[in-house]
Amino acid sequence: MYFAALLARTEDGWEASDTELDDVETLSDLADLAREASPEEDTVLVLIEQEDSWFGVVRVDGEEDPRIYVSDAAAAVRSAYGELLLTDELLGREPGADDGPDLDSLDLDGTEDGESEETVDGEEPPDADAVPHSPVGDREILADLGIGEKELRALDADDALGTIAEVLGASEVLETVR
Repeated sequence: MYFAALLARTEDGWEASDTELDDVETLSDLADLAREASPEEDTVLVLIEQEDSWFGVVRVDGEEDPRIYVSDAAAAVRSAYGELLLTDELLGREPGADDGPDLDSLDLDGTEDGESEETVDGEEPPDADAVPHSPVGDREILADLGIGEKELRALDADDALGTIAEVLGASEVLETVR
């Protein structure tokens, strides 16, 4: 079960709207959706959560590139909305690198026949593309709004969006769209 909402900062405070992400296929689509919520190019936050598993915040300030924070990358990568947020850049991967092996760089050491390459103590080598069970992204994404890195990292997925909205003074408007 997912919940997604847009919080747009206006002259009068924060406005919230429930949003469907079914038609959103890329981070650019999500950023465009957020920009549409604020014609004045004010700050818009896209808040996404999945059943006490992970939460994500996407911040769009006018035409600037979106800033992203995901509370648990490994949990998020298993969901459609999480995959939307977990860009190569966010995960520290080379952007645009294809997922298949580079045939020019293969080490043909006898493991090409499906044998696994094991370390000395019998364990599999670490996967370079493994997604961490930890937060990724801009940990200062909400610092100027009253939630620093330490507070953001301490949030539990089950109540993170409510806590964020409370600090922003937007808990009532968020609850109306929940």
